[in-house]
Amino acid sequence: MSTVGLTISGMSCQHCVRAVRQALDAVAGVSASQVDIGSALVSFDPALVSVATIERALLDAGYESEAREADA
Repeated sequence: MSTVGLTISGMSCQHCVRAVRQALDAVAGVSASQVDIGSALVSFDPALVSVATIERALLDAGYESEAREADA
């Protein structure tokens, strides 16, 4: 498993947090370990899914995201 941090724009409330978590959980091989307004920490299986696919799932849900190195 790999981990990536995401900066997510367009989030303003707990509804957004739920929507982002649902979008991430819908992607096979992805587990959102932490979702807060404006960011998420995501574990994923790089054999099943790419960071670009994760970002695309968020875009499809209405949120722009940018990958950043996960905090250790």
